[in-house]
Amino acid sequence: MLALTYIEHGKFGLTEKPVPEIIAPGDAIVRVTLGSICTSDLHIKHGSVPRAVPGITVGHEMVGVVEKTGSAVHNVKPGDRVAVNVETFCGECFFCKHGYVNNCTDPDGGWALGCRIDGGQAEYVRVPHADTGLSLIPDNVSDEQALFVGDILATGYWAAKISEISPEDTVLIIGAGPTGICTLLCTMLKKPAKIIVCEQDAARRRFVEEHYPDVLVTSPEGCKEFVLAHSLHGGADRVMEVAGGTDTFRLAWECARPNAIVTVVALYDRPQVLPLPDMYGKNLTFKTGGVDGCDCDEILRLISEGKIDTTPLITHRFPLDRIMDAYEIFENRLDGVIKISVLPTAAGDLK
Repeated sequence: MLALTYIEHGKFGLTEKPVPEIIAPGDAIVRVTLGSICTSDLHIKHGSVPRAVPGITVGHEMVGVVEKTGSAVHNVKPGDRVAVNVETFCGECFFCKHGYVNNCTDPDGGWALGCRIDGGQAEYVRVPHADTGLSLIPDNVSDEQALFVGDILATGYWAAKISEISPEDTVLIIGAGPTGICTLLCTMLKKPAKIIVCEQDAARRRFVEEHYPDVLVTSPEGCKEFVLAHSLHGGADRVMEVAGGTDTFRLAWECARPNAIVTVVALYDRPQVLPLPDMYGKNLTFKTGGVDGCDCDEILRLISEGKIDTTPLITHRFPLDRIMDAYEIFENRLDGVIKISVLPTAAGDLK
């Protein structure tokens, strides 16, 4: 089968690999019907994820059809349409039982797919702990509607949940990339008094304005003043930092009111400074990633009921044998790209 492989630091390549087989009783083999490219894949390419293993198939955003299951798998069966969770988790360790599945202590626990074990930018993928890592897709939900459930939409849902948003709050979301938009969608479910999105890129600001007209939009240059003008207590009640840029960490805590919650969702390329003398007296609570992706069934229910729709994020579609072209567009933010769907078929077969 075709598989996009992490060759070495700075290099991915499309290679031929054997179709995966069942290794453990909890495994499932999933035929990928649709995949996507995530910014975290770029972090692997450029060496920002030290635990990533050269030679692995990358990719952790995918949906598909179950082909085979191990003897210990009971929640899914061959023929089921499923969303694949970015995290594989045992469900039995201390962290899993407390909902902290990102920190699952199993050797294949946490973010393993497309990082430490072969992922889904391929025609087939082996999913360990299939009973917890696969979610059944409702019949009225398409592959494109379900594509982001296991990763960036789970991240947005988790970020909104741990931020403890109330109806009186002004919420600031820094970053309107794909994960930022998913965070916005899940924040909207909480119905806070105001939502402000801060984004550097003008095209992405326009995207938010066009698709979510009730959301306030600003740029980083005027963000602090904008937040002060649209909040009651000297800053945002809740801040979610989803950009991971050079100055966005500082911007996040500077825009927060005293005693606010600042949720750091972004994956940074380099260390950030927590200047405690400068923020002394603000009494901020910081919450940090990564995602505990254990709400995928609930997210799929919300999609099925029409309460979440991420399909506008898919701006480009490519077959698997042209995935290197897709990466060129995604990495360099060309042609107004937000998200790319990847169909595991040849270019000549793509309709």
